[in-house]
Amino acid sequence: MELLFNTQELIDRIYVFLTNLCLDYDIPFWVLTVVIMAVVAGIVAGFVAVNTMMLVLAERKVAAHMQDRLGPMRVGFHGILQTVADAIKLVLKENLMPKAADRVMFFLAPIIVFAPAMMAYVILPWSPGIIVKDLNLGVLYLLAVGSIGIIGIIMAGWSSGNKYSLLGGMRSAAQVVSYEVAMVLSILGVIMIAGSLKMGDIVESQKNIWYICFQPLGFLLYLMAATAECNRAPFDIPEAESELVAGFHTEYGGIKFAMFFLAEYANIFVVSAVCTTLFLGGWQGIPGLPIILPPILWFLIKTYAIVFIFMWFRWTYPRVRVDQLMTFGWKFLVPLGFINILITGLVMVIK
Repeated sequence: MELLFNTQELIDRIYVFLTNLCLDYDIPFWVLTVVIMAVVAGIVAGFVAVNTMMLVLAERKVAAHMQDRLGPMRVGFHGILQTVADAIKLVLKENLMPKAADRVMFFLAPIIVFAPAMMAYVILPWSPGIIVKDLNLGVLYLLAVGSIGIIGIIMAGWSSGNKYSLLGGMRSAAQVVSYEVAMVLSILGVIMIAGSLKMGDIVESQKNIWYICFQPLGFLLYLMAATAECNRAPFDIPEAESELVAGFHTEYGGIKFAMFFLAEYANIFVVSAVCTTLFLGGWQGIPGLPIILPPILWFLIKTYAIVFIFMWFRWTYPRVRVDQLMTFGWKFLVPLGFINILITGLVMVIK
């Protein structure tokens, strides 16, 4: 069982083999580096695509059962291939551009939204040894990368030449900036206890007890802030179909719309994985119980449980007004975040 879980040793052996191959055949090491980067990027991109199709199907099924329906049932067994059919349809659809649009910005916006969602996967600690790069400032990197996507959303709204899209982009900017503050404050308590910004260190420090036991308020604050960060109901103000048609991506279709869709569900998985890492012990099993599952399976079970909570929120609560959204963020979440930091600091000093 221990050998089965020792992925770090397997990865080290593969790297040594490839290094020796370069030495034997006089291949420059930069070629090995480029190949490894390309393989990792391909694996991440493939996972994001397949995972998004799975999450879309899961959300449609969750919504259906909450509303006493069946959801997709026709394409494949119990509709399991429905999202595959939807993906093919999106890829084959014609890409149209409004006459009044800024062509360059309109083209670049989906890429700028999607790229940060992919970059965030770099520091996710799936299992011991399975992490693209365990940066010393991993949490800081994650927060910095997560803020880039808002630029693409503003570009999409501005370049569409549509007032509804522009309003959606501006709403999204205000929302993400506001709830980014609450999210940072919710994470600070964990960083104070762990004494590190490195994701691997944070997971290892939860070997005996998960940080949700010390930071229940921080956990709840993170969930609410992350819901708003991902533009999920009840905080899906930037899209708001009832008044903005679809908000910042109203004028997008085909593969460009698919990139916005991919970015949204990629972000949902990322914030859920980060929540698992910071508060639920990451790949660690339940403290005090014997190891019965591989670490990566523990990580995925916890992550998808958080994803289910986001879906539960969406199909349970009605959308709030934009003024209620901002009031809730600045007058409720932010003060509670400071209170949580204060209590954490006092407890650490007393101990």
